Amino acid sequence: MGTFDAELGREWMETDGLGGFASGTVSTIRTRRYHALLLAAENPPSDRWVHVNGLEVWIEVGEGRHPLSSQRYGGGVTHPDGARRIVEFEAVPWPTWRYRVPGLELVHELFVVRGQPTVVARWSVKSAPLGARLVVRPLMSGRDPHHLQRETPQFPHRLVVDGGRLTFGREDGVPSVHAASNGIYTHAPEWYRNFFYAEEAARGLDAIEDLASPGYFTFDLASDAASLILTTDGGALTDAPATALADRLAHQERERRRAFSGPLVRAAEHYVVRRGDNHTVIAGYPWFGDWGRDTFIALRGLRYLDGGPELAASILREWATVVSKGMLPNRFPDRGDQPEYNSVDASLWYVLAVRDHLDGPVAVSPAVRAALLDAVTKILDGYAGGTRYGIRADDQGLLCAGVQGVQLTWMDAKVGDWVVTPRIGKPVEIQALWLNALDFGRRTHDRFEDRFQRGTRSFFDRFYDPGLGYLRDVVDVEHHHGRHDGRLRPNQVFALGALSRSLVEQDLARAIMTRLEDTLWTPMGPRSLAPHEPCFIPRYEGGVRQRDGAYHQGTVWPWLTGPFVDAWVWSHGGTEAVQREARRRFLDPLLADHLGDAGVGHVSEIADAVAPHTPRGAPFQAWSMTELFRLDRTLAR
Repeated sequence: MGTFDAELGREWMETDGLGGFASGTVSTIRTRRYHALLLAAENPPSDRWVHVNGLEVWIEVGEGRHPLSSQRYGGGVTHPDGARRIVEFEAVPWPTWRYRVPGLELVHELFVVRGQPTVVARWSVKSAPLGARLVVRPLMSGRDPHHLQRETPQFPHRLVVDGGRLTFGREDGVPSVHAASNGIYTHAPEWYRNFFYAEEAARGLDAIEDLASPGYFTFDLASDAASLILTTDGGALTDAPATALADRLAHQERERRRAFSGPLVRAAEHYVVRRGDNHTVIAGYPWFGDWGRDTFIALRGLRYLDGGPELAASILREWATVVSKGMLPNRFPDRGDQPEYNSVDASLWYVLAVRDHLDGPVAVSPAVRAALLDAVTKILDGYAGGTRYGIRADDQGLLCAGVQGVQLTWMDAKVGDWVVTPRIGKPVEIQALWLNALDFGRRTHDRFEDRFQRGTRSFFDRFYDPGLGYLRDVVDVEHHHGRHDGRLRPNQVFALGALSRSLVEQDLARAIMTRLEDTLWTPMGPRSLAPHEPCFIPRYEGGVRQRDGAYHQGTVWPWLTGPFVDAWVWSHGGTEAVQREARRRFLDPLLADHLGDAGVGHVSEIADAVAPHTPRGAPFQAWSMTELFRLDRTLAR
């Protein structure tokens, strides 16, 4: 296979717009517990279940049997050897594999239907010899995506046949899986044991799983292409023959995807999902749900999609209903419906997202405007007067935040009781967000004017350290006046022109950005800590404690490319020539070198702080993707 062999570990993803998705590797070997063909949200976008983890597939031609799938088992065993027959993979318009076996080539396509918890798999050959058969055996669980399944004494699935439709039911309340195909189904329950997930092992987690296979489908390739439709929505399977239904769904999806103006638009859409009657944003795949902070940062880019203003209104309206004590939740758990209010910046990002929406080119109805401004006022009043976790405005107009044992900023790693970067006091980016939010709030309420003026006057004296030549990361650490954290981090870019109002004059901001570029910038974005700092960790690897300990101690975060470039452009004058230079210097290399590197067509959550800057974390991350999309739309070419 030559150079193609190196690409087999890359990951692909299809999403349904409801919180569910399909994902895997180009090789078809599952390396994560999250890799699955049918992973659906019972209560979109949460309450997710893994139903169909993968497939065992082979083709029979004459006397020969040729595997088209590969599985990895404990003990380092990979069997069968289907991956070596892959000669080509394409991600557009959906994941498509081309296999070569003696005497023929076979094409396998797989796509998820937008708006349905439904996956369609098809296999076709141009000319199949008489008697050529394809056999497909589903490998199934019915589990929480974050956990693994082991063999049980009682086989978990029971078969119900309804005409040409099959239902694999469960006795334990897990939703059923419905299937339609143009093949012949043979019921033959069997356990497959000891699958090994290499990425889970590398993360220091359980990595062995058993999967149940109720039976197998046999297709006559000489007479027709093979079609298999799997869904948790029985109503999605009409009375039409499976081939006709698969063709109709493929045509529908192909036409929908043709409307995308480019690959970045196609990628950005994956993160937009339904919540109730409105929308929200999945922070990343495969393990994140919808997070407040990530959602509102992602909106900065998503509003440039076709229909972006309407999407922004839908998301902002949905989140406006959950303001509590001046705070918005930072996370909705995948199980249960109690949101978690544990972020100081999510609410402030919401205020700025409302500002951008109301200042946008599309008219906003009086009712929506009133609802959004009411939420903004509740947030600003709540923060000014004091709310959870010591969040309150001080006499200088700056914002205090933090209590022991809670991580409130975006640097939120925590292992057990250990908060890795507590940043209790007055973090620099929180002041930038707070003062920009007050700047918006004072348009409608005079009471925010004085706080804004006091805060902007006091910020520079409190944060700029002339001995360091840049802004402190946190002042009044642990709420002790005069105790400062001067470690060199990228958070200061939000005060240097990354937001609409800079808190530092332009010439000094340019000098600081030069220092940050020389010290923090990598081809994957800015490091979260300068290499010369004593607690710098070069690589994000090891078990949970090691990885979370490195999460914000040097690890590169591509999402910060957006604000970093904004600050660089503003501090250098903001001309079209400056924007073109920023595109050449920062954006183009990342788009050219990384989009096909880990999650195909997407941007990873993080990367190692040192060369070769290996992508890490979630291979599909919303704010990483949408910030690059925003820069691509806004920087001059």
